[in-house]
Amino acid sequence: MGWTKASAVELLNGERMPRLGLGVWRAKSGAETENAVRAALSAGYRAIDTASLYGNEADVGRAIRDSGIARDKLFVTSKVWNDEQGYDETLRAFYRSKERLGIGAVDLYLVHWPVPGKYKDTYRALEHLYDEGEVRAIGVSNFKIHHLEELMGACRIKPMVNQVELHPLLTQKPLLEFLRREGIQPEAWRPLMQGRLDLPLLAELGGKYGKSPAQVVLRWHLQQEIVVIPKSVQARRIEENADLFDFALSAEDMARIDGLNEDRRFGMDPDLVGGA
Repeated sequence: MGWTKASAVELLNGERMPRLGLGVWRAKSGAETENAVRAALSAGYRAIDTASLYGNEADVGRAIRDSGIARDKLFVTSKVWNDEQGYDETLRAFYRSKERLGIGAVDLYLVHWPVPGKYKDTYRALEHLYDEGEVRAIGVSNFKIHHLEELMGACRIKPMVNQVELHPLLTQKPLLEFLRREGIQPEAWRPLMQGRLDLPLLAELGGKYGKSPAQVVLRWHLQQEIVVIPKSVQARRIEENADLFDFALSAEDMARIDGLNEDRRFGMDPDLVGGA
């Protein structure tokens, strides 16, 4: 397919977003997060995904500043949490995140969850930040089709990314088709099912391709043009998760992985998010 670690997708506004990034959800603030980011950058990652909720934005920023890698070669995402939503609240939350990161403009800023009664005002604040050049791209996370339809009926700038739980047990095919029609880039969190990779098919395909089950699953994401952000704090695993670009799954094997779908979520159902 010709993909490399540095390869990227093009968002609706022309910004380029790496296909592979490191997620730092549940990475402890301090040395654990800093070391994970350093390991990822050393392994060729050029995208880091954090959020206000994670409590480690400052550590992400510190590791990036210390890396010596030019800022314009990196892509950093953060998100506004549920109890920070609303127009004015979101603006204040963003500037707190920006200060903690300490890297200038944020590459991608997302509405973390569709909080009822608030997410449209929250997204309106993101549009303002985009207009002001504080963020290079904006989008949403955990939005279902009906959330997106409601938002797009009110917004000026179409979301550029929708980051959702997506993996072989939750393939989200109708949502993916909708996002592709609208030109919105899908991005997968929890792509490795919280490490629950002990499925016979994944072991079989790992043996066939000489790869781990995790590498097979991440490759399945990439071949669907889904941006993927596997989380790990172990340097060896971070490096393994990036070793995806020297093989390709056949169409038949892609379909077999699709067949594992159970519509099974390990995280929260976006329709069950309450008002903040």
